[in-house]
Amino acid sequence: MDYTLLSSPLQGFTDFRFRNAQNKIFGGIDTFYSPYIRLNGKMVIKPSYERDLLPENNLDLEVIPQVITNDADEFLFVAKYVRELGYKELNWNLGCPYPMVTKSGMGSGLISNPEKINHILERAHSESDIIVSMKMRLGYENSEEILDVLPILDNYPIKNIAIHARIGKQLYKGGVNLDAFQLCIDNTKHKLYYNGDITTVAKFHEMQERFPSIDHWMIGRGLISDPFLPSMIKKNTLEYPANKIELFSAFHDTLYAIYSESLSGSTHILLKMYHLWEYFSATFSNPHKVLKKIKKAQSIRNYEAAVAEIFKNEKF
Repeated sequence: MDYTLLSSPLQGFTDFRFRNAQNKIFGGIDTFYSPYIRLNGKMVIKPSYERDLLPENNLDLEVIPQVITNDADEFLFVAKYVRELGYKELNWNLGCPYPMVTKSGMGSGLISNPEKINHILERAHSESDIIVSMKMRLGYENSEEILDVLPILDNYPIKNIAIHARIGKQLYKGGVNLDAFQLCIDNTKHKLYYNGDITTVAKFHEMQERFPSIDHWMIGRGLISDPFLPSMIKKNTLEYPANKIELFSAFHDTLYAIYSESLSGSTHILLKMYHLWEYFSATFSNPHKVLKKIKKAQSIRNYEAAVAEIFKNEKF
């Protein structure tokens, strides 16, 4: 069957710079979701959010903006803003598992409050013409929480619901709950997207077989760890391209140059690259050794030398 690959947003990683570099060098992603906009009660769009969504920064990409909020006025404010930029759809994040978000009753911490979800959706659909889609987890405390929300969602013309098959309390630990995801399929009329642990071509095929009715698949951390993955899925191959090292080097160098220009000071640049290498290292034959080498580089010069040595010594 035909299927669509989507990039699940990861705050601090999948901004427009990353999206453009991944799309240009590797491809394979059909639609990118932007990292969420969070207002914190102030009806102001931060410059970083604005840069991320400006159409001129996403020329060759299909991008869907995302908001995280538990307030209807905030939702409507962001909906108006993205509509003015030309976007027709706004994705509502009820999936973020991080405590600083969930303790504020947002992200996956909101799933246990069906009444508030209903109130926000009612206002969103009555006071805006934005198309609403959602990204969720199965719950925060347990996987039954979403089953109380799905009947409410069925009352609204939501475009789709992407479900990460974990609960928020797990963060990214432990396995995905595929039986609970199947229960979601069985208990909603809405179109569902699957998200969670698609990290290899083999894992993608395993999920396809498990859920034959699903034709939209979200790749999150797996995209950062292995930016080749979407194109390999599309080509249905387990083999990396012969010029893997050259492509990955070009990807790294593109991001490094962009972040060197946009971030101030070597400390910020090195920290940014180190966080990327926490994922990138998984692509290499000895991830622990690679990450240790990056972490030891305490200056720009040492970092560049470490990266050059990693690429030189890697046997793909």
